[in-house]
Amino acid sequence: MKKQFLTLLTLATLFTSCTDHDAPISTSNYHLDETSVAEWKGYLKTGYFNEGAMDVESNSLVIENGKVKSGSFSLPLSSIVNFNLPTDELKHQLVHHLQSADFFNMALHPNVTFEIMSVAPFSGTGPGVVSGANFEVTGHLTLLGKSNPVTFPARIDLNGDSFKLEAITQFDRTLWGMNYATEPGLPDDASIKPGIEVHLKLAGKKM
Repeated sequence: MKKQFLTLLTLATLFTSCTDHDAPISTSNYHLDETSVAEWKGYLKTGYFNEGAMDVESNSLVIENGKVKSGSFSLPLSSIVNFNLPTDELKHQLVHHLQSADFFNMALHPNVTFEIMSVAPFSGTGPGVVSGANFEVTGHLTLLGKSNPVTFPARIDLNGDSFKLEAITQFDRTLWGMNYATEPGLPDDASIKPGIEVHLKLAGKKM
């Protein structure tokens, strides 16, 4: 009887030692490449908009067991460009204004950063949702020295050692204290809407 009990105890120990919670965790860091970009649009109340792009950089996107776990990326304000204005002079004027204390204040805050806090499965469609969105990303967006939570649906693709993310999101700049041209009573052609639209297109590889 004692021998049977010891045999059962040994089998139980072997069984519990092979359960999923003891499975090895595979963790990898990914580096974004030079094609990663954040395209932006800012609108007047008239509907007119300016648009452009910024670089996106990161060496710390963490993939765990085939899923995005954590990480952060930054957008250097020195990389801002404008697409739509008709001359280089006007483009430079707009970029310098965006980099000034009226907007992003590059002299004191040279980067916009986003830190990923959680990534959850997502299924859905609608205005502003990229085709094939499969995850909902939540993180802290920091600009002008202040952080606020931002959540957006994204399409995240992992293929071997390659990583891609595409997402469209919008944030209210006044929540970070960026209030230029939002004062009540301004004419529509001088009033800039609080929302900034961002189209993220990220790509990278395992480090």
